Amino acid sequence: MEDRPKSPPGIVGILLAAGQGSRFGSNKLCHPLPDGTPVAVRSATNLRGALGAVLAVVRPEDSLLRGHFDAAGLPYVLCPDAEQGMAATLACGIRATACTAGWVIALGDMPYIRPETIAAVAAAIGGGALLAAPFVDGERGHPVGFAVSLKDELLALQGDEGARRVIVAHKEQLRRVHCDDPGVLADIDVPGDVRA
Repeated sequence: MEDRPKSPPGIVGILLAAGQGSRFGSNKLCHPLPDGTPVAVRSATNLRGALGAVLAVVRPEDSLLRGHFDAAGLPYVLCPDAEQGMAATLACGIRATACTAGWVIALGDMPYIRPETIAAVAAAIGGGALLAAPFVDGERGHPVGFAVSLKDELLALQGDEGARRVIVAHKEQLRRVHCDDPGVLADIDVPGDVRA
């Protein structure tokens, strides 16, 4: 068994899964991976495997994705204002998990991130980091961890840039979690991005 960093208690994984995925041509979050697992279900399962506590944020009208999450026993919350952008989705997830020590924010279209990488990001937050993110060959990837002290800044975000503004504002305090996990950079935008 691989030696994995222990995830600190109170760190919750939030999976942002309310996007439209228009470049994919169909519902990419429900697209099956080679083993048949839908993309977003794998992303959420990786979060749950690392953290235990996970919550997906979905569009109310995405009954197909909700059905996949129900079948996998994965909790989710509906985001009625998801069309306003990723910031609204993020805020919805944070409001639904208010009693926490911090969050690891992951994207629904990134199913290849190893659970041990997610656990290492959470461990950095649990160890006192304000922000933490995995880095591969000097490039920042996902997911990103946020301490609870950033809650108000995260809730104040608007539009579709996600938490980038908060990360930039505190870039000097960003804890780099160096890893060899190519999954932290691999999102699925078009069907050709799906791999074994």
